[in-house]
Amino acid sequence: MKRPSPRRAGALVAGLQALLLLGVGGQLLLERALSPRGWARTEPVDPRLPIRGRYVDLRLVVPAADLSSGCPLDRRRTRPVGLAVRGDRVMASGLTVGGNPRPARLTMGPAGAVARLVQPLAFFLPPDVQDPSRRPAGEELWAEVSLPALGPPRPIRLGVKRGERIEPLALR
Repeated sequence: MKRPSPRRAGALVAGLQALLLLGVGGQLLLERALSPRGWARTEPVDPRLPIRGRYVDLRLVVPAADLSSGCPLDRRRTRPVGLAVRGDRVMASGLTVGGNPRPARLTMGPAGAVARLVQPLAFFLPPDVQDPSRRPAGEELWAEVSLPALGPPRPIRLGVKRGERIEPLALR
């Protein structure tokens, strides 16, 4: 059996890598187009990684009104919750059969029970953009996320809530 030349083997490996990259990118684009999406309030998290990049770690904080009855609201304990979009907002709900459990801590906030997702989301920033997680008083940072059938929520864009409106930030 004849061995391929190094140039041909390199081209084959490069083509295979490009195919894999296009497959993953296509899957993410399809997931974004087909998954429900909505806005959720966020809390910035200081990442523990020694390498700091151009990203912001955000923890989603979503209303959990239907989960507050019959469950302990304890910041130290986690419980699995499901996420659903109602209107244009993300809400915590009970898990359905085959649901995608996401660990959260249920606590009581000023507007009722809230679920704080344990796993923070990384939102990557362009090099010339200031840190959007540092907001003046009276402004809340929100993230529009898609909720894929499997895996964590995926952040799409950030916005600032002023009053009842969420204004998307122009970060790109």
